[in-house]
Amino acid sequence: GRWCSWGSRSSRSSPRRWPGASGSFWSRTPTPRPWRRGGRCSSGSIRSRTTTWPRSRRSGSWRASPWASTTSTSPPAGAAGSPSQNAGAAFAVDTADYGVGLVVAVLRRLAAAEAHVRAGRWAADGDYPLTTKVSGKRVGILGLGNIGSRIARRLAAFGCAVSYNSRSPKPSARYEFVPTVRELAAGSDVLVLSCALTEETKHVVNREVMEALGKDGVLVNVGRGGLVDEPELVRCLQEGVVGGAGLDVFESEPNVPPELFSMDNVVLSAHRAVATPESIRGTIELVAGNLDAFFAGKPLLSPVQL
Repeated sequence: GRWCSWGSRSSRSSPRRWPGASGSFWSRTPTPRPWRRGGRCSSGSIRSRTTTWPRSRRSGSWRASPWASTTSTSPPAGAAGSPSQNAGAAFAVDTADYGVGLVVAVLRRLAAAEAHVRAGRWAADGDYPLTTKVSGKRVGILGLGNIGSRIARRLAAFGCAVSYNSRSPKPSARYEFVPTVRELAAGSDVLVLSCALTEETKHVVNREVMEALGKDGVLVNVGRGGLVDEPELVRCLQEGVVGGAGLDVFESEPNVPPELFSMDNVVLSAHRAVATPESIRGTIELVAGNLDAFFAGKPLLSPVQL
């Protein structure tokens, strides 16, 4: 059947409106409504073939955003006997592509070089200064999940030496595990953030980590803005403690520290890493498949282990 709207748990970012195929998806918290399978398509419902299944009335932050990190085919996670599902790898491919794009853009100063041409300075002032290469760089990845592992594979194809830090070593990973974020930064030319934001990872990239990354090091964040101590990042960039940054996420979106706007060694993006029609369509199809599996009594396609 056709999906007209669907509920999800969203990140704690500022309320935003995202364009959808037939209207808009809002990340504001709506009044809980039943999930429907069958009947008319209406706000807060899913149109398919069979069954109406009510949401729990338990309070919680339920939001209709296709960019949410977790969606559920059940009452809020934690309710007794309630299976939950997440977006799985639906967003991972596009986010990994974007993360690699930011690495290339910062190291090769693509935004600044383009601005040089657009301003007519190539003809007036001559060539834009040479920039550093991407191939062969040491890349540290914080969070080797669906996104981080794909970033690792892509950058390994550039000939980069990849290492990573996560909650625990990944037995299947062929990259070096580094036990602390500071050590990871100290051994990297590029530090890529692709992990979840939790109490443990909030401001995990602080001044100490940035000093370890060094004056030629580059920070790329496609995870969550709160992973980085943002005021400290601004100071480190101003003081030359780190060499550059590629940022798709910020701590108080859509507000961005204005000091970053004039920095040629910084590439800024408005939380667009996952925002492609393909990734949205893939997520809708995944949610549909999970609901079909749930109502058929089969295992979910992308279950969350609680």
